[in-house]
Amino acid sequence: MFYLKWGILVSFWLIVASFLHYTLPQVDVVRITDTYEQRIEPGENRLFWAQADAGNAQGTVGRDVFFIQTQRPGKGVMVYRNEDTGWGWPPYFKFDTANLQAEANDLRSTSANPQFAMIRHYGWRNELFSIYPNAISLWPVESAEARKPLPWLNTLILIVIAAMVYGIWVRWRRFREKRIDPTLEEMQDSWEAREDRWAEKRARLRRWWAAKRRGY
Repeated sequence: MFYLKWGILVSFWLIVASFLHYTLPQVDVVRITDTYEQRIEPGENRLFWAQADAGNAQGTVGRDVFFIQTQRPGKGVMVYRNEDTGWGWPPYFKFDTANLQAEANDLRSTSANPQFAMIRHYGWRNELFSIYPNAISLWPVESAEARKPLPWLNTLILIVIAAMVYGIWVRWRRFREKRIDPTLEEMQDSWEAREDRWAEKRARLRRWWAAKRRGY
């Protein structure tokens, strides 16, 4: 029971951490090497693709998706998709996919004459399942050593989540102390009293049986 309890708790928090890591925005310093558009028909990985761009038909099987190819200094190649999030999840309310693609196209450069940019995104990159992080915004920077902005949004969200978890935990502890623990104690006392009665009955039965055997 001990290992089951901790296994469930660890699994739950791993799922929460993975969800937050996927959803919360991150910033990369990149050099944009190319931009392109490709026809995509999401299959088993459709969970990791956004809905169709705002204003277009929803629920269609295939659609054209913008992509941004980049080179991260010292970290290799990274490819980002560029899709609207619209009013869906995650709640970034992104409707400017075409504008962002134009900005990315304008910032393309070569290794001989590099132009670096910061790109804010969410999601993961997985080559096996063709999963790409989704670009939210980008802006030019002077060099590859440019300092990333402070993750104030992530910090605020994590503080709010921590406060909610703490509030739920405090209320649960109070509820358990007032309602559950007394009930469990009453059940335990009742069970112990029942066991005592059964033990006394068994003792009387053994004494009766012993007396009966001696009578014979």
